[in-house]
Amino acid sequence: MKQLSDFLPILLFFILYKFYLDLPDDLVLGINAWVPLMNLTPGKSSDAIYLATLAAIVVTLIQVVLAAILVKKVEKMPLITLALLLVFGGATLALKDPAFIQWKPTAINWLFALVFLGSHVIGKKPLIQRMMGHAIAIEEQRVWVQLNLAWVGFIVVSGIANMIVAPEIDPFGLQFSEDTWVDFKLFGLMGMTIAFVIAQAFFLARYMPDSDKETS
Repeated sequence: MKQLSDFLPILLFFILYKFYLDLPDDLVLGINAWVPLMNLTPGKSSDAIYLATLAAIVVTLIQVVLAAILVKKVEKMPLITLALLLVFGGATLALKDPAFIQWKPTAINWLFALVFLGSHVIGKKPLIQRMMGHAIAIEEQRVWVQLNLAWVGFIVVSGIANMIVAPEIDPFGLQFSEDTWVDFKLFGLMGMTIAFVIAQAFFLARYMPDSDKETS
């Protein structure tokens, strides 16, 4: 359920971007009335990213507020995600510049990479061990260190991949379209994450006690 909740803003961003031109004119103009900053034009394809960005901000904000009310606790990562989304998404909406929202996946990935890396010197355990150690009984500390560093590498690479595909960043002049970036943001980054998690499972299986392997 939590994974679905985390995935919702990304999915909603994708849907509204892809189907913006199919939205009724009255609905688009109604959004302008509620959020004057938007100034959307019905049928203008370049405005799709602004509505998608607004939706991602609103949904993420609602998720954090609901967690605070219902669960009485908000984890740090959703708060960091919301803060960066407000900064980068808000800048995109205020300045009408898609570059900011395209930088956001890279910024959040690299920030999390710093958090994972910093956990080697702050605290007694690497962050990945704190997150997974209660469920996986692996005694060798070096395994957790290696896995945590692997996550750092993967997250950094994900941030670089986003930069390469994002048309407003495009460090190598590959000239991907904005539409391609939106596809990559959903399917590419998600596919990379799934592949990495599968590789992680095979890596951990080498060090798990036989009893844990049988249980899993």
